[in-house]
Amino acid sequence: MTHRSRLAGFIIDSQVDDLPAASAFWSQALGLKITHPDDGDLGIYDKFEPGPGGLHIEVQKVAHPSRVHLDIETDDIDAEVARLEALGAKRIQHVRDRWWVMEAPTGHRFCVVPMDEDSPRGKPNEWK
Repeated sequence: MTHRSRLAGFIIDSQVDDLPAASAFWSQALGLKITHPDDGDLGIYDKFEPGPGGLHIEVQKVAHPSRVHLDIETDDIDAEVARLEALGAKRIQHVRDRWWVMEAPTGHRFCVVPMDEDSPRGKPNEWK
């Protein structure tokens, strides 16, 4: 069965106590407005307006060391996770029954998330 995926955006993982201050820095550094402070009402996500090409960008409060990770969005989470595992990635954690944190063979963490069909990010790749 065919499924689709594409780069969704970048998440700025920040090991901080003060999420609004971290988000204010990145908002000013990137020239992007914070459009959804405390997105999801969990106290861990501040979402920005779309970045270049419609990329999703947010600051996320985390317990692990600060880093940047990317999200791959797909219309079939299970199929995309299986495709990436066949390329050498491994599953790390299933989050809120909605997306997977994975690790590339290079050690980089990334997430496989549900596709936003209304985004202007361009045509997704089709995989068989």
